[in-house]
Parts: sequence; structure tokens; C-alpha cells
Amino acid sequence: MSFTVFTHAERPDLAESSLWIEPAVWPDYNRHSDILGRYWDRLSPEFGEFQFVLLDDSTREVVARGNTVPCYWAGDLESLPDGIDSMAVHAFGLAERHLEPNALCALAISIPPQNQSKSLGKVMLGVMRDIAASHGHQSLLAPVRPNWKERYPLAPIERYMYWTREDGLPFDPWIRVHYRLGAHFLKPAPRSLRITATVAEWESRTGLRFPESGTYVFPRGLSTLDIDVEADVGRYWEPNVWMCHSIQSLGEGTQSPSNPRT
Repeated sequence: MSFTVFTHAERPDLAESSLWIEPAVWPDYNRHSDILGRYWDRLSPEFGEFQFVLLDDSTREVVARGNTVPCYWAGDLESLPDGIDSMAVHAFGLAERHLEPNALCALAISIPPQNQSKSLGKVMLGVMRDIAASHGHQSLLAPVRPNWKERYPLAPIERYMYWTREDGLPFDPWIRVHYRLGAHFLKPAPRSLRITATVAEWESRTGLRFPESGTYVFPRGLSTLDIDVEADVGRYWEPNVWMCHSIQSLGEGTQSPSNPRT
């Protein structure tokens, strides 16, 4: 199976025609973030060369979408943003001040359900690393969204991120993909993505009823939801795990798809 990478800047038509992928991948509640949501529609027009689609060469269909932003990282934990919200603010602020980035940050890899058994995750990460290298960046940062964390919403991310299997590899499948490709842990991000909405909106997005104030678990939530009925508000912080890929050392099993730019 072979693929071709096109950035949104190169093929805006493919970017537009594949917008259906993100709603097919991400839970409804997750697409209404307070801060990242303000910037999401600006990614293509302002950072088009850092957003991309993966085109299946045989079917000529887009099979995945990737989103990244250039950023600056001093290389220490103290200079790392609190999470994906803070990274979005940082990246757009950096561009507005015309400051030079030195790293790339992954924001999302969206692979629709029918393509999730094709090992496209490592292909997409390989593309992101190639984009970072082509711009002379030293690191690919990733606020990883652990895809099995929804099974353990009560487990603190500070402990969950270090769970391992019997073979010593990370327990979480998506963390494991990053790890196998050479990424190392930086730090937990317990308050990475903030989502605030009315009680009715949370009920609509989760399919649950919240008859009284309290702390709830909900379908596909990575942590708990705090509901305040009197104030008519639900507050949720989604945890991530900061990991870093060094651009100098490619991990095992990475093979970039063909790219018309090279």
C-alpha cells in the first residue's frame, strides 16, 4: 500500500473534501474546546504547509488527516506549555510576533474507523517528523491523547502514562506507537484541553442526563466531568502526555510515503 502526502497549501481541495474525517473520529464533546477551538479553523489558512492529508495511491481517497504547528521550545520541562490549549496560544502568538520556531508540535492525527487497522498512525507520525526536518526543526513535540485512557477515567494521568505491559512496553496503545518510534516521555499534562458548556450541551454531547451537581464519568471521556446544575455549567479538563521525538534519530519501522514535494 502506497500513499502520497499533500499539505493543505498544496491541495486545498483535498483538505476541504476530507473535512468529514474529524467528526467521524473525535467524540462530539471533544470538538467544542474552549481555547483550541478558537484557533482550529485558522490552521489551514495560516499554517497550511503544516496541515496535511494522506492520499491512498490506489483508491485516490484521503485516508487520514494530520495537524501540526511550528513552535519554540527551549528544551526543558519548564518552557513546555501546560498542554495543547497553551501550545495553540503559543504557536499563533509566535507567528504574530514573527519569531523563529525551532520545533514542530503535533496537534491531531485523524484516521477514520475504516482505516484504523492499517497501521497508519506510525505513517502519519513519520510524515510529521519529515515536515519538522524539512523546516530545520530539532524536535517533534506531541501532547499525546492516550486512546485507552477512556477506559480508566479515574486513574490520574501522572500514573496512567507509566503503566506498562508484561513486556515492559507502555500499556496505552497510542503512547506505545510513539514510544516504539523513539519518542521519550516529558511530563504529564493533566489540564491540557479545557471544555466548558451548559448542562444541556453536555447532555446532548454525551447522551447522558445530569440531574444534580456532582462529578461524573461519561462515554469516551478521559477524565471526569464536573457538573454544577445551579450555575448551569459543566467543566472538563482533558489530560494528555507530553512526549518528544528527536528528529535526528528515526525510530524503527518508519517509512515515509511518497511526497510530491521531494
